[in-house]
Amino acid sequence: MSQTPENGSEKSKEGAGCGPRKDDMADAVHPYGLHADLISDDAAPVDANSMLTKAESASSFLKALSHEGRLMILCHLSTGEKTVTELENLLSSRQAAVSQQLARLRLEGLVSHRREGKAIYYSLNDDRARRMIELVYDMFCGTPA
Repeated sequence: MSQTPENGSEKSKEGAGCGPRKDDMADAVHPYGLHADLISDDAAPVDANSMLTKAESASSFLKALSHEGRLMILCHLSTGEKTVTELENLLSSRQAAVSQQLARLRLEGLVSHRREGKAIYYSLNDDRARRMIELVYDMFCGTPA
């Protein structure tokens, strides 16, 4: 009986069960879409303080998106400018609740507002938020293939 990698008697090309060889990584794709070249061992060292600052910024951004009401507001604003009253009607929510979520989104810089008479109009102010809403839509609301 010959020894094969399947019966465990001989090491495979990848090594002792440690995954692909470094030579094979050039064409590998990371599970989250990152190319292996972007995550190689040869990358320049990352400054810990810079990384922490970026992580805090990303965390704050994701927290702002993590509330269903705020996410719905951003989804509606992705189609264009809306008044507070329009958002209340679209969300079937009270004015106080909508205003509270809009205040948080303004604080994070994700939306901007303008006043015209008694009406206050809101719109998306951050391209990152627009991109994230598009991604969330594609992942959760798009038509399945």
